[in-house]
Amino acid sequence: MTFGIFVTWVLMGVLAGVLAGLVIERGGRGLKKDIMFGLAGSIGLSWLLRAIGVISGSGLLAAAVVALAGAAIAIVAQRKIRPSEHGDDMNADVWWQWGLGAAVAVIMGWMMFGPAQQPTATAAAIDDKTYAVTPATLTLKAGIVTGEVTDMKVTERIEQGSGRVVSPAKLTARIALKNSSTSQTVRLVAGKIQYIDAQGRPITLEDNRADPIVKFSNSERLDPGQETTESLDVDFPVEALKANTLKTIRLNLAYVPSPYHEETANFPVSIGAK
Repeated sequence: MTFGIFVTWVLMGVLAGVLAGLVIERGGRGLKKDIMFGLAGSIGLSWLLRAIGVISGSGLLAAAVVALAGAAIAIVAQRKIRPSEHGDDMNADVWWQWGLGAAVAVIMGWMMFGPAQQPTATAAAIDDKTYAVTPATLTLKAGIVTGEVTDMKVTERIEQGSGRVVSPAKLTARIALKNSSTSQTVRLVAGKIQYIDAQGRPITLEDNRADPIVKFSNSERLDPGQETTESLDVDFPVEALKANTLKTIRLNLAYVPSPYHEETANFPVSIGAK
């Protein structure tokens, strides 16, 4: 049962109570009691018929007819079984009757014939558009730091249908770095990506986009031969998506080298039973 169906039951009960004093004046107990009997009859009969499956799935019009019939049965039964023994002065209830009747009619008319509620617009689907970077794996050497860049690709998010760019292009990859020195430690500071065109000039990012910086966690230290892997996820210029525009991706790597020493200490010992 929907909320609209229940409201229909209530409105039909009120309407029957309002009309009762106008149609069957004799034996009535006043507007309030008529409405109470109308509500009891409309809700009671409607609930009973729905419970046994007689009006299951019916629309508003069928629900209104059943509810009005139930209210009428309850009010007529009251008039026949327990009528009022004295005539009530109905003049005081006339304005309430007409007012409530008009209100119920307007509400029911709006519910049945008013404009249907438009369905909520669903969010447009978003697709990831991926541009392959060739080659996808590159070796790098920056002084005593060597390594490789793997799984390079550029991705932007596009709204289906309209083709609108939801999220501008991003360059993602994995960077594996190694301290190839045998005598120095390395403290990685940061790296900066530059996009170079065919004329050797940097391709700038659009306004309000972040500089493509590679950050290393906790200024990571690499001892001789030690390796580390970082994830790359930086903004990529729209201009570089055009064919034959981008020629080189440059990584400017900043690190602090320091001497690495190994010394030997001897501890004379002996092992014996106590």
